[in-house]
Amino acid sequence: QVRLVESGGGLVQPGGSLRLSCEASGTFVSIGEMRWFREAPGKPREFVARVTDGGRIDYAGAVQGRFTASRDNAKNSVYLQMNSLEPEDTAVYYCAADVRTIGLWQAYWGQGTRVTVSS
Repeated sequence: QVRLVESGGGLVQPGGSLRLSCEASGTFVSIGEMRWFREAPGKPREFVARVTDGGRIDYAGAVQGRFTASRDNAKNSVYLQMNSLEPEDTAVYYCAADVRTIGLWQAYWGQGTRVTVSS
């Protein structure tokens, strides 16, 4: 069983910062790409950032220059440093990862962590 758990969400004022974390646990062989998505009220879930197992990082245009994704393979974790937060960044943030269990790659999702940007 593979589990992804996000943490670090909360309430922050516009212009503030938050750092989200996501840790994978359970029984698996390896972790491939790790991704961040977000889902704002009344909107579909959207891509935020991805970090490949090789270290390549890509961002959605809306967060480029403000958010920084990183990963620590030794801790099976991915992070999202969010700076210059705007009310439009308010959403539930989800972590996803491609995980290889015995002989099989599957995508797993966390339960999400809520980020609210408001004065």
